[in-house]
Amino acid sequence: MATRFEWIQKELKNLKNSGLYNNIRTLGSAQGAWLDVDGKQVLNFCSNNYLGLANHPRLVEKAKIALDEYGVGPGAVRTIAGTMILHRELERRVAAFKHSDAAISFQSGFVANLATIAALVGKEDAIFSDELNHASIIDGCRLSGARIIRYNHCDTLNLEQVIKENEGSYRKALIVTDGVFSMDGDIAPLDRLYEIANAYDILLMVDDAHGEGVLGKGGRGIVDHFNLHGKVDIEVGTFSKAFGVVGGVVSGNADVVEWLTQRGRPFLFSSAVTPPDVAACIAAIDLLEESTELVDTLWSNGAYFKKEMSALGFNIGNSQTPITPVMLGEAQLAQDFSKRLFERGIFATSIGYPTVPQGKARIRVMISAAHSKGDLDKGLEGFKAVGKELGVI
Repeated sequence: MATRFEWIQKELKNLKNSGLYNNIRTLGSAQGAWLDVDGKQVLNFCSNNYLGLANHPRLVEKAKIALDEYGVGPGAVRTIAGTMILHRELERRVAAFKHSDAAISFQSGFVANLATIAALVGKEDAIFSDELNHASIIDGCRLSGARIIRYNHCDTLNLEQVIKENEGSYRKALIVTDGVFSMDGDIAPLDRLYEIANAYDILLMVDDAHGEGVLGKGGRGIVDHFNLHGKVDIEVGTFSKAFGVVGGVVSGNADVVEWLTQRGRPFLFSSAVTPPDVAACIAAIDLLEESTELVDTLWSNGAYFKKEMSALGFNIGNSQTPITPVMLGEAQLAQDFSKRLFERGIFATSIGYPTVPQGKARIRVMISAAHSKGDLDKGLEGFKAVGKELGVI
């Protein structure tokens, strides 16, 4: 007898047969260059822990102090009884770090995108969105009800063309883009996007999730990278990657930030970020303000790894950041490649559709400041061996 879940069973089977089923591994240790994964010590090449801060002793210490002083959870949404001194301090510190007017924190970077887009545009409005934007941007655009007009990836000529084609058909508009595109490692042409937004009087928003702690002076992000302080209206970020913790943030125009405190639905209807997490985020900012060493090491490690991978004959795309996509094409090949790497003690997961387009499956290597040269060399040896076994190189 057919059940109401039979369609799910069929879809799951199809995913497995096509190499698109996610086999989720389990970690038994703190994040770092090496991990305990499914009971095995492996070299970590797939976490977003760019600066190695996820288990940094200073962050751990500050989280413990906050835990003792403020407890485990906030107990309320920000607008009722959930805003603590720590939340205010984090927002003040982010604004100062990024040289922006103001900042507001959220539960995650994903949530920050949902909150911001839906609060800024609605049914009578238009969104000009890069075709490769992150899922959180796509979902935020859909929730807003605004008309979504996609432009070719990082193609400012095409953006200006579609703006001209749609002039007069909307009340107000928003240009939105990732800062660093996480699957390919390329950087949005934010300087040119600003010129277009300014010329057509359109709001400009950038999601800098993979740029914070990576781009700009001491990791201040893509706005700093292009020296566009005070010109980009909305800069969305996350504390879950380079900062090593969890949470999201929006910085930029003070009016936008104030509006989000009044109409950002996750801010209004979901509990605030926990005190230990907020304290750890502040500690991460402390470290980045004190020295550029971690950011410098990240870029040095990334440059070395990419140079050696290219020399081995791998296709690593056109990354402009330490993100290193190892392009393999078919999802099943990427899964097989990942499995063989794991057998050699290297944890680098495969990525396929729908995270990336069909036929563009890959292993995305996430280099960290926590990696030693010996770690990178071990990874290179593993990629070389598996690449030859599978006929990739």
